[in-house]
Amino acid sequence: MAGSARALWRFPRRAYAPLALEPHWHMAAGVRGLGAGCGQRVRDDRFDHRTSPPAQRWCKRGDAQAQALGRSRGGLSTKIHVTVDALGNPTGFHLTPGQAHDLEGADVLLTDTPAQTVIADKAYDAQARLIEPLWAKGKAVVIPSRATNRQRREYDRDLYKARHLIENFFARLKQYRAIATRYDKTACNFLGAIHLAASVVWLA
Repeated sequence: MAGSARALWRFPRRAYAPLALEPHWHMAAGVRGLGAGCGQRVRDDRFDHRTSPPAQRWCKRGDAQAQALGRSRGGLSTKIHVTVDALGNPTGFHLTPGQAHDLEGADVLLTDTPAQTVIADKAYDAQARLIEPLWAKGKAVVIPSRATNRQRREYDRDLYKARHLIENFFARLKQYRAIATRYDKTACNFLGAIHLAASVVWLA
């Protein structure tokens, strides 16, 4: 197997030009050009000479939002929204671009949550958007009010201490370098890696 790999490695890169979707006579011209010693090292993959993006582009421009990639102070980043149960085990995930607000994840994860008590930090202090809908469903909300709110909302301070469970889960999730630095290009693959790491954390 090692010898086969070395043999494949010796092929020049322009030998793969016939794999492009071109007419048959273009492929023959490309094969003959390999032995002619042309100065072009990488064959042009366009179908014609018009100005257009290369045919080998993996995704369209402006597709970063669909892959949960956004701009923040650290550059390109992705925000992971997670819910955990009373034991600190993950129960839901959602990905958004790094500059997205935390409430975008709450809109997805907390809309139909089976939990009877929702504990979150001040970033989720949205009375009409989040708290009142949870109250209408009979949920107990343990979310402190922001300092800018004129009317402070009472909350159970002892129960709020259990919020460390979500922080502990993130600390264990960041131990996986592929998750902490996002090795995967697509959001689907990245979310799959998160589920795999979370399953290991769950079973630990």
